[in-house]
Amino acid sequence: MELFWILLFSSVYPLAWGQGVYAPANAQIVHSGAACNVKDDNISERIYTIKEGDTLVLQCIVKGHPRPQVRWTKTAGSASDKFQETSIYNETLRIEGIQRVQGGRYYCKADNGVGVAAIKSIRVDVQYLDTPVLTVHQTISDVRGSYYQEKTVFLRCTVNSNPPARFIWKRGSMLIEQSKDNGVDIYEPLYTQGETKVLKLKNLRPKDFADYTCQVSVRNVCNIEDKSVTFRLTNTTSPPMIRLSVNDTVVVDPGQDVLLTCEVTGGFPPPTVTWSRYPGPLPLSAQVRGPTLILRAVTPADAGFYNCTAVNNVGNPARKNVNVIVRTMSNLTFQITPDSNKDSETIQMGRDLKLSCHVDATPQDKVNYTWYKNGAPVFNSDSLILLRSDPDMAPGTSSLEIVDMKFRDLATYSCMANFPGSRVPELRVDVNISQNSVSPPVLSVPAGGQVVSVREGGNAELVCLIVDGKPRPPLLWSRTEKDLLMPSGKLVVETPDGRLRLKNVTRDMMGAYRCQTAPYNGLNIKRREAQITLNVQYPPILDPVFQDVRSRNYQMVTLRCTVLRSNPPRLMDIRWFRNGDLIRMPMPDLKETPELKFKLEPTNNGTYECRVSNTAGTSSCMFNVSAQPYNAEFYFDTPNPVRILKGNNYSYNLQWTQKDPEATDRIIGYWINVRKNKQNLLSKQIDLKGKEPEKGVLMSYTISDLRIPLSYEVRLAPITTYSTGDYISRIIQYSEPYTYPRPSDHVCGFEDERICGFSQDRSDIFDWTRQNHLTQNPKRSANTGPETDRSGTKEGYYMYIEASRPRVQGDKARLLSPLFNVTSVRGPKGSGRVPYCVSFYYHMKGKHIGTLNVLLRVRSIASVDSVIWTKSGHQGPDWKKAFFDISPSGPFQIVFEGIRGPSFEGDIAIDDVSITLGKCKQENTVASAGKTVLIGGSHSLPLASWLTFGLSCFLSLLYR
Repeated sequence: MELFWILLFSSVYPLAWGQGVYAPANAQIVHSGAACNVKDDNISERIYTIKEGDTLVLQCIVKGHPRPQVRWTKTAGSASDKFQETSIYNETLRIEGIQRVQGGRYYCKADNGVGVAAIKSIRVDVQYLDTPVLTVHQTISDVRGSYYQEKTVFLRCTVNSNPPARFIWKRGSMLIEQSKDNGVDIYEPLYTQGETKVLKLKNLRPKDFADYTCQVSVRNVCNIEDKSVTFRLTNTTSPPMIRLSVNDTVVVDPGQDVLLTCEVTGGFPPPTVTWSRYPGPLPLSAQVRGPTLILRAVTPADAGFYNCTAVNNVGNPARKNVNVIVRTMSNLTFQITPDSNKDSETIQMGRDLKLSCHVDATPQDKVNYTWYKNGAPVFNSDSLILLRSDPDMAPGTSSLEIVDMKFRDLATYSCMANFPGSRVPELRVDVNISQNSVSPPVLSVPAGGQVVSVREGGNAELVCLIVDGKPRPPLLWSRTEKDLLMPSGKLVVETPDGRLRLKNVTRDMMGAYRCQTAPYNGLNIKRREAQITLNVQYPPILDPVFQDVRSRNYQMVTLRCTVLRSNPPRLMDIRWFRNGDLIRMPMPDLKETPELKFKLEPTNNGTYECRVSNTAGTSSCMFNVSAQPYNAEFYFDTPNPVRILKGNNYSYNLQWTQKDPEATDRIIGYWINVRKNKQNLLSKQIDLKGKEPEKGVLMSYTISDLRIPLSYEVRLAPITTYSTGDYISRIIQYSEPYTYPRPSDHVCGFEDERICGFSQDRSDIFDWTRQNHLTQNPKRSANTGPETDRSGTKEGYYMYIEASRPRVQGDKARLLSPLFNVTSVRGPKGSGRVPYCVSFYYHMKGKHIGTLNVLLRVRSIASVDSVIWTKSGHQGPDWKKAFFDISPSGPFQIVFEGIRGPSFEGDIAIDDVSITLGKCKQENTVASAGKTVLIGGSHSLPLASWLTFGLSCFLSLLYR
């Protein structure tokens, strides 16, 4: 069960003839969850207090016609944070397990496009109390030279809480009071805003070596219990010290195991060691055994900084970290650079030449490069110069410079990259340097390939060919427009064969593409490049895609189909169809907007289609053309307009407006159907008696003889002289009225699922159950419990306790009424309290009946329950009435407590509960002395009662 409080923000909007379209009004925020408190602060702001981890439900209820749209937003502090935005009517915002960061001001905005939007807000205050953290800091200072040293200890207690916590310090079990002990000082450090308290032990004494407890309290708000932490101070108390079993950096091969030990070398109490990793959490394969971290069969994904932390809450934590690097090598590339000083692009004798080799490796600086010439290792000489790290290339690149090339330098050169002593496989690349093996590339686009046209959804291939050049470098593709990504989502795509293949082409892929020779695996010279344009063809984009056109009969109708975009832009054909048949007409001008004009008659209503074609395809504009009237629009009402009749019947005031009544022929009436289980209970024509509907003006019809609590389907369709419009449907159902009805109606019969704002007590053993004759368990216990509700109808509901298993003797179920705030109420002259009459019916049949107690729960500093009525044992097969007076001293609730008897024939039931202002009258079936406070659903007092008594009665609603 979840308790709702309802906030009454404004007076109720009357429902009357002539009222129609109007702006949202009467907004309410209904909220639920384990509410700790709901109050107004000093600036009249509604504050809803809830415990962290409980469920919060905010529901926005608003009146207005047409039906308003609801949007939720949230602000926290001074920074605005859009929490949630929806366009759902009666949007309910539900937060399971609310967290402290979700506190703040929540806004419900309702808008229906008429007038000013309605906005209501409520501030949600999430309350919590964490377990405090106690840390110890020690200082030693010389006093009077070096004669002795004075030791001072600071016990620092920190806690996160809302509201601010109260701190209590204890030595052993004794409370520490600064005024009674000169050796201590208790203070709050600067800039801590109440979340920290320090206990200073000055010039440590022998008695100061003891157990210290920091106890924090938020004074039981939201039933949050106190929390505490204890620390034992001894003469050996010292901060933690650690050392690692490895160096700061560990380099390993993939597949190896890594063992990291964080050895504790000092600290009392014994420190606790934890391991963490940055970035990300510890690998799933990691094993922590005390101070040791084991990484099994490491992969490159396991690399990172591993942190060891030792904590004993004395001084600062001790921290060490180690960088674990996993060796990897991939993507070995080469470059051939002709003599850059001569701006050469070919190999020439007598010129310099540089061969470069690069591998993507981790760690990059540990790679060892070895160069070979025709299989023999290369050593530095006057003509061959090895550069371990080439400053002109990317970091980690090795180069071999050939100075003043001779015929003897023409050979096959090999570059080999490896990690010395590692199991990571070495990588090798061979480059053949000869007069015929190296030549600059020539880039070419095939004839007709500069523009590639393809229909949307098809496949395309862009081709750039290297027709000459050795070695043949890869080709890189990119978009020519800045910041545009390739279809794959990357900036650059490499294609070894120069063919860029695109699948399922869309119009946003259209544009120019650039192909370039890569600067690696070939000559390192000026890039060759070319451009290819991708042209994506698509059928015309038209407006409207669909339009509902309504008109009076024998009026001219014009249909327009606008071409927004088209590729190719030239149109090939325009044709009009009615109900699928071609309309024969002169060929329209393909350069103008397609248009069709005709006079609407009863014989040419139907579906009209305009088909516009280009070479890429055909698109359509669809028009549904008719003289059929628009739908009616049911009035958006909260609550449903219900009027209770005598007995077990009610009537429903159905209200609606007509959408665009002047758009079509005159509306002369409405068909109305009332159905139950798809069977027509009522089908008739509502005659407007010559009065035409007006835009925005409400019409109404009273549907009577409906049975409580059944629901019905109502269907409504407008009628013109020529046709009938479509039916619209809504479900109407009985609900406990939200506004105050007649005094004779002030009884809660539990007919609505919200059970009039009653709620289950969370501290009892089991719950009361809502039931009627139709929902009874056919296998239920015989000879106990009522057959029907108090009125004797099978549909009527009541509340009862089920005495069968697993219930045992003495189990209690408590049902709580809404809370009545009567702090400002005063009785007649000469009395200090206002009397109330409590009336209800009870049913106690069965030889094992236990006890039914009625308690008065008065809220003050602490809630006080007192038994004001009790009944035990079998009371016969009939419903019986009980009523009595109460005079509470403050905000109160009525509690119905059912106690299970010795066995299963012990069901107890209650029904037709009322709580009214004034003393009970013995003769009345329903007490009516004074104005009623509690009524079915969410009832408020009449205005006169508010003024007379000043009763601030905010009722709680129970929603399931």
